[in-house]
Amino acid sequence: MNLKPLSDRVLVKRLEAEEKTAGGLYIPDTAKEKPSRGEVVAVGPGKVENGNTIAMTVAVGNVVLFNKYAGTEIKIDGNDFLVMREDDILAIIA
Repeated sequence: MNLKPLSDRVLVKRLEAEEKTAGGLYIPDTAKEKPSRGEVVAVGPGKVENGNTIAMTVAVGNVVLFNKYAGTEIKIDGNDFLVMREDDILAIIA
């Protein structure tokens, strides 16, 4: 896969949702929500403001938390990814 996001966009692969709760109950497929965490696969060069490029905060390999409806879903080589702006990312999970 050779996909390079432009500007301040980030390519994220969703991480799988938990199969069971902390109490040990299994969650049926019909009740699962799309996970709002994922791994950064590729990042753009950064946003340009007033002729200066502002470097990206996230890097490839970071696990991030993002808005529920953030980004645009795309399919590459049979895998699902999200392309989103860096502003849609809420936090980097350490």
